[in-house]
Amino acid sequence: MSRIASVHSFRGGTGKSNVSANISAQAAMAGKRVAVVDTDIQSPGIHVLCGFGQDIPGNTLNDYLYGQCAIVDAAHDVTEQVGITSGGGQMFLVPSSMKAGDIAKVLRQGYDVEVLNDGFRDLIQGLDLDLLVIDTHPGLNEETLLSITISDVLLLLMRPDKQDYQGTAVTIDVARRLEVPDLVVLLNKVPEGVPLDGLIQQVSETYDADVLGALPLSDEVASNASGSLFSLTRPDHPWSQTVITVAHRIMG
Repeated sequence: MSRIASVHSFRGGTGKSNVSANISAQAAMAGKRVAVVDTDIQSPGIHVLCGFGQDIPGNTLNDYLYGQCAIVDAAHDVTEQVGITSGGGQMFLVPSSMKAGDIAKVLRQGYDVEVLNDGFRDLIQGLDLDLLVIDTHPGLNEETLLSITISDVLLLLMRPDKQDYQGTAVTIDVARRLEVPDLVVLLNKVPEGVPLDGLIQQVSETYDADVLGALPLSDEVASNASGSLFSLTRPDHPWSQTVITVAHRIMG
């Protein structure tokens, strides 16, 4: 039985794409067939983490949305490219285009979110996926609400600051109204010196939600500079160990 997981944050800059890519890689390391879709079409970036430059070869999500290809033809097998060498799983990426003209077209014309919804189903069937990870656009809009509605699990990323506390509260309220089966929270970019256990308990009580962990604001992760998937290159690091735990929870 395949699962759909949306990774979302109310604001940008929470590290959503980094977490989405690393969770997907760890699911593949656990033997799963997993695809991650970059639906942050206005500001895509997950392709960089998967080893692509600005000129992405082949089709992108944009091509599918405007009827130029099937969505499975926009899925790139990045298993070896990201460094998954064991586990027996596969990782696919459906990237969004980095071409200025393609981004401008989305901003000017928009797209049919029902086409995107159909694409998710076609991708699961066409690639025989165990897990589909949706890297969403920050905030609440029509595309995000669609992703939340169809998800088996919604992973909300937040930083420990007042703006994120308020935005996450709104998002959780909306998700509960939409009756998301499994809503979980992950703290990210927690400054050094903040007691993690106490922070996790505080956030859990504030939202009455399951908090899966807290990722530290790590110099090692920052210096990686999106050059690779950190949980694969440094699996024993505390940041990676938390991501691995989250990935296994997402897989169910």
